[in-house]
Amino acid sequence: MRKLTYLLVLLLPLQLFAQQFDPVKALVKRRAPWLSDHVIFKPLKSNSPGVFELQTINNKLVISASGSNAAAVGVNWYLKYYCHRSMSHMGDNLTPVLPLPVVNKKTTIEAAAVYRYALNYCTYNYTMSFYTWADWEREIDWMALNGVNTMLAVEGMEAVWQNTLRKVGYNEKEINDFIVGPAYTAWWLMGNIEGWGGPMPQSQIDNRKLIQQKMMKRMRELGIEPVLQGFYGMVPSSLKSKSKAHIIDQLTWGAFKRPDILDPTDPEFSRMAEIYYTEMQALYGKNIRFFAGDPFHEGGKTDGVDLKKAGAAIQASMQKYYPGSTWVLQGWQDNPKQAMLDGLDKSKILVQELFGEFTNNWKKRKAYDGSPFIWCSVNNFGERPGLYGKLQRFADEVDSARNSDYSKYLKGVGIMPEGINNNPPDYDLMLELGWRKAHVDTKNWINDYAEYRYGKQNEHTSNAWQGFLQTVYHSRPGYQEGAGESIFCARPALKVKSISSWGTLTRDYDTVQFEKAVKEFAKALPVLGSSATYKIDLINMVRQVLANKGTLIFNNVVTAYNNKDLQAFNEKSTKFLSMIKLTDELLNTDKYFRLNTYLKQAINSGNTPEEKANNLKNILMQITYWGENNRAEDNLHEYAYKEWAGLIDNYYLPRWEIYFNYLRGNLQGQNNPEPDFFTWEHKWVDENQKLITEKPQRALQEVVNEILAM
Repeated sequence: MRKLTYLLVLLLPLQLFAQQFDPVKALVKRRAPWLSDHVIFKPLKSNSPGVFELQTINNKLVISASGSNAAAVGVNWYLKYYCHRSMSHMGDNLTPVLPLPVVNKKTTIEAAAVYRYALNYCTYNYTMSFYTWADWEREIDWMALNGVNTMLAVEGMEAVWQNTLRKVGYNEKEINDFIVGPAYTAWWLMGNIEGWGGPMPQSQIDNRKLIQQKMMKRMRELGIEPVLQGFYGMVPSSLKSKSKAHIIDQLTWGAFKRPDILDPTDPEFSRMAEIYYTEMQALYGKNIRFFAGDPFHEGGKTDGVDLKKAGAAIQASMQKYYPGSTWVLQGWQDNPKQAMLDGLDKSKILVQELFGEFTNNWKKRKAYDGSPFIWCSVNNFGERPGLYGKLQRFADEVDSARNSDYSKYLKGVGIMPEGINNNPPDYDLMLELGWRKAHVDTKNWINDYAEYRYGKQNEHTSNAWQGFLQTVYHSRPGYQEGAGESIFCARPALKVKSISSWGTLTRDYDTVQFEKAVKEFAKALPVLGSSATYKIDLINMVRQVLANKGTLIFNNVVTAYNNKDLQAFNEKSTKFLSMIKLTDELLNTDKYFRLNTYLKQAINSGNTPEEKANNLKNILMQITYWGENNRAEDNLHEYAYKEWAGLIDNYYLPRWEIYFNYLRGNLQGQNNPEPDFFTWEHKWVDENQKLITEKPQRALQEVVNEILAM
């Protein structure tokens, strides 16, 4: 009996290690089932942030890893650099590889970053508003494969707030007036808006709570720490009529009434924090190590607040209910404010150098006054389309921070896109920088990327990607919020400086050189036409060529109008409209670029007719006029515009046709009123909350040839 007990004690650690890798085995079976019977996982002791080893032994791929997260990265490393396979937000290349490549010499990769962080609040809406559990399961798999070990997880915060407000005396209508719709939770949690897009049906609040619980369980199984929403004093703007506490009116964020801030130094803050964190524990447990939350985000009012004491109070309540937890703060604009940093225990915070592709606040602010920080890239705003990414800048800045006087404070890297369904090399590279200690030369890296993206070496794609690296993915200096925008999606006017209020029409690269690279890329179509990733990329590259040309033609339209040349105006405006139609035809060749794909996602994520209807309204508002009905504060229209088939020809095209007819009337001596697009856009959303009628598809090769011959 003693021998049996001793044997069980010896076997227990092995059993625990085996269980540790079971979630990774399940991931492999979901994403690359052809590999699952040929891989063995073994534990590897290490004090590093993560390490894995790859080697083929007895015809099996043996992945030795320090934990489940490192093991998942080991799987991905093998898939990318041996099998030339990959997973992305813009298509997968995961077809079986037989025979399996052999790793003759042991390959060891050790993480360079303690934290590999993912997700911006905005990603939860510009990309993930209508994710089902299946969508989140895929997302978490991608995160694990790419080594993410810390991820924002705010899917189910509505339930926490609902329960909290009930405890402080709010009725259901008052709660509904505070919680936003499913496409606007990011700006609610950041303290910018309340109520818009709601009310959120109870069934949806309950479902999002369940999804959050499943997310947290799966994330932890794969070595990803969830970052939840901390209580930093945000309260409904109606609370000041119910309480005598010191509540600072946060006024407005554009057209929206902001939630208020309950002064963290007021005794009422402690009571509210206790309720909030108690409800958090009831729903999501006590084992939460990270909390996000940024007071006074984007213009919040700090009048009458002692910021040093306020920061200390926010952190103290977090530590009281979650001892040892870390407060994650955005390094965005002037946040985190220095006065607030002065009151914090810096060993329990983590600052995100959020917009690293253009800022170096980690250097100017001396590692945020000696705070642990991570270097992050936003890269995309509003999930607006466009090829873009300062790839070499990513590599250079991370390397610079690692070798700077502030290297001891650099704790990792992060991807913070407002929308992630775009530019896959940006996210692959950024997260790989968390696993590469040596400086990366992107000219070499991009060759490997092209091979694993499409599954094989190809002269045309390799040459093209070198061209893309020198154009759309070049690291030119200068401030810019995302890719150069498409004139086709602009609210019509004779003078269009940008499509979204903070975007740009400028192309900071040689468009002729870019088009040459696209033509080189298109030569691979006969060989790679069956590749989903190649097809998606080809459509996207050619779409960009057409958008670039669109600006030139539009300038000709404006010139003809200003010259009062009706014939030239008719000719150029017709050409411009034909390019919009051609864009729609190009995008219609793949479901990834169709409006209905995303409308169906919104519908399918709803569990009741009420949810489905509100989801449709939310998505259509967000991608058109965004929100609110105030003409004087109409700055968010087109912020999240999309180039999707069905949206192009049903929304942007008729809008331009209306405008050109108006201009034509002016040239013909008519005295018609200028179109009221503000009203037209709101009416369009009200009348189009349904799937659109899809058109027949043209052959991709035919459309590509027509565009590239222009």
